[in-house]
Amino acid sequence: MIDDRIIEQLKFCLEKDKKISFLVGAGLSAESGIPTFRGKDGYWVSGSKNYKAEDIGTFRMFNLASQEVWKWFLYRKSVTEKAKPNQSHILLKEIEDNLENNFALISQNVDSLHRKSGNSEERTFLIHGDFDFVRCGDECSKELYPFPKEINLTDRNKDIITESEWKALRCPKCGEDLRPHVLWFDEYYDEKYFKRDSVLKISKHTGILFVIGTSGATTLPQMVARNVFAKGGMIVEVNIEESYFSELLKNKKKGIVINQKSSPFLTELNEEIKKLVVIE
Repeated sequence: MIDDRIIEQLKFCLEKDKKISFLVGAGLSAESGIPTFRGKDGYWVSGSKNYKAEDIGTFRMFNLASQEVWKWFLYRKSVTEKAKPNQSHILLKEIEDNLENNFALISQNVDSLHRKSGNSEERTFLIHGDFDFVRCGDECSKELYPFPKEINLTDRNKDIITESEWKALRCPKCGEDLRPHVLWFDEYYDEKYFKRDSVLKISKHTGILFVIGTSGATTLPQMVARNVFAKGGMIVEVNIEESYFSELLKNKKKGIVINQKSSPFLTELNEEIKKLVVIE
């Protein structure tokens, strides 16, 4: 059963035209078979070297050994390419359809599963980038390029980049190495690539924020949550593990922590939203 406080807050949001926002992380895509950066699969072994994601997923490492970084990202891309949206992704699409412009999806996931499930571009904010695009590693322009079709993602040998693949990973304008369009661990959020300002603006108009499957280890999600509280909104965390948000919501009147997988919760939430939208 959905907590009555959540239903009342949903009603308030619909009456006052407040955003009903969803902040989601890697836990949402775990059921689709995509490992998280910070989980036990967040390592990369190449030859005798064992890297942590926080070491290899950096601009510093890209400057030192771009091919090594690309081997790791191409392997991860091959995993996401095969993945299909799970029930949680499908439910978020249904919830968007029901809420329309009251809906906002702020996602830390780069796996394209929101796009595959049909969430709209205008209401989806990919704050950590998108595996479907690349850009110049030397920033000769701000242009995003579609992920090169020449790259084999079907039966990827994670230790090899072929000559033709490496050629496809060159900037078409200046010839420098292309980079994945993702936020690396040693980079900062901005509006151009990662919708920082847009997301902060949304957070100030959010009446209820559902935080699903994220550890909350990065700054922008933390800022979003603080803004929601500052404007009198409610935050509901749905997670099977403790996180930054679990601690933040402790003893907060408008903070609710639900230790549950996302799909069962979103199923119930979707049913309640459908009832409210019909009433409206």
